[in-house]
Amino acid sequence: MDSPVEIPFRSFIHLKPEQNTAIYLQIVFEFIKAIQTGFLPEGTKLPGTRILCKVLDVNRNTLIKAFQDLEAQGWIETLPNKGTFILSQQKSKADFPLSKEQNTSQINTGFTFQKSTILENPIETSNLPYQFNDGMPDWRLVQTDVLARLYVSKLKRRKSSKTYEQIQLRSHSNFKTHFSNYLNLTRGIRISTSNLLTTSSHEISLYLATKVLINPGDKVAVASPGYYMSNMTLTNTGAQIIPIQAHEDGIDTKQLKEICETSEIRVLYLTSNYHYPTTNSLSAKKRMEVLELANQFGFIILEDDYDFDFHYDNNPVLPLAAFDSNQKVVYIGSFGKSLPSGFSYGFVAAPSEFIKELEKHQNILEPSIDVLKEQVLTEWITEGEVHRLSKKNKKIYKERRDYFASLLNEKLKDKIKFKTPPRGLAIWVEWLDNFNLIQFQKECAAHDLFLPKTILYQTKNLTATRLGFGHLEKEEMEKAVDILSKCLEIITLNH
Repeated sequence: MDSPVEIPFRSFIHLKPEQNTAIYLQIVFEFIKAIQTGFLPEGTKLPGTRILCKVLDVNRNTLIKAFQDLEAQGWIETLPNKGTFILSQQKSKADFPLSKEQNTSQINTGFTFQKSTILENPIETSNLPYQFNDGMPDWRLVQTDVLARLYVSKLKRRKSSKTYEQIQLRSHSNFKTHFSNYLNLTRGIRISTSNLLTTSSHEISLYLATKVLINPGDKVAVASPGYYMSNMTLTNTGAQIIPIQAHEDGIDTKQLKEICETSEIRVLYLTSNYHYPTTNSLSAKKRMEVLELANQFGFIILEDDYDFDFHYDNNPVLPLAAFDSNQKVVYIGSFGKSLPSGFSYGFVAAPSEFIKELEKHQNILEPSIDVLKEQVLTEWITEGEVHRLSKKNKKIYKERRDYFASLLNEKLKDKIKFKTPPRGLAIWVEWLDNFNLIQFQKECAAHDLFLPKTILYQTKNLTATRLGFGHLEKEEMEKAVDILSKCLEIITLNH
């Protein structure tokens, strides 16, 4: 490894003081980009802060703050009397040859435009026969015949004398009425149509909510470890991310209170029912504490209930929004994740004035309404088809969860620790041996198993993986876990 002083930081760390984004955040984004693109591979020793301050022409306190943020997110590690090192190596440029389109994009365009280093797509794809993900449903279980029949029946119905705008408005109003009733029934919340915004996806719901709630420089508290996609969305607003340690019973409410006493927190982003990635639920005691803290310090709770549809007991944990008497919770979620692509929905449930503001922005992003899709889903809700399909799928996924957990116990006994989650389509696995997850990923790939980097979590105190099981049948699970076991043996012997 070259001497850290000889690394040409100026060639790939580009700071722009004229921008509104704080310099320390620019440093964080630029270092993450440099790690992701391979300029700073795993094990690289960084120069001391005084030297690096001179190289980058920044204040030392600013650099220290940036490094603290990078270490909290697991990108670097500071060892006493040894220095600061790059902790997690992402895929380098050599692993991903540029496409013709990507090569073309390097040519000067003749004009300038804003470029985001925050929104670099972290998603990887692979053609390997066996693959894990972070908890996706199995599209093979989708009942396309039922959906197709309903869709075609709507198309064949006699044309109305009303204008398209009238049909659109009436159809959307009818859908929101039935959908709000469905949410009230299944999630225990109390909303009317004025408290509901429906969107084409969960991601659009999160984007709209953060755009209206957060201004550049606002402090946003998030659980750590957290969800990479939501962290990207939050960081893109210019927010300052404040990590809160997550435990088995949810976020550390004492730490949250201490931060609120010294800083003005604008938003707390929380996956309370099924924390991503650890699958833990926020305890009943902490739920009440979070609501009390929001009322005491005035922050907004952005509650993300991304996987409510997949719970396996008769008494699902209700969201914080069901107990929010002070209107401090903005509740976002998804609906129909087991439906074919294009039929699922995202939604936001919140005070009516906030929903009105969201609608202004949605009219730009999603100006039209898919009348046929809404009519089909309305019929599915009113006829009970949604409940029937949900019940059937939950039985299948519960069987898969139990079988996957038994395989992990059988094949990886004494090598891992995990809890069987009461909901969701993934299991959080903590590895007891100390090894490099990136090397493990490569070893698994050599044996036909793909582990995307988005499910790998490694810091100086944690080596863990979020293993999705929902998309796997029994034979696929058996093969995948066999490969995990074999590769773990190889990697630990060579460690």
